[in-house]
Amino acid sequence: QVHLVESGGGLAQPGGSLRLSCAASGSIGSIYTMAWYRQAPGKQRELVARIYRGGSTHYADSVLGRFTISSDNTKNTVYLQMNSLQPDDTAVYICHVLAQDELWGQGTLVTVSS
Repeated sequence: QVHLVESGGGLAQPGGSLRLSCAASGSIGSIYTMAWYRQAPGKQRELVARIYRGGSTHYADSVLGRFTISSDNTKNTVYLQMNSLQPDDTAVYICHVLAQDELWGQGTLVTVSS
């Protein structure tokens, strides 16, 4: 059975940085995409960033230029480097992996506040 294990959330000040990690454990097979979504209180879940197997990436307009998604295929791990954090970035960040199966992480809370 495959699990997604997320880490790296927490509290950051406006303008600060955090790095999220999501590792897929177990026999997952070929991974097509890895992504981060987020859900703020009272809002719908939204895509933050996605990385494709070939390495190309896609970002939401709201994080473009501030967030960077990357992956280590040898470790089946995806990262999200978040810089210049703003209070509007406060949300639960959820890892998503599309492989033979579709997998969702439990989510990690990111709070941006002074």
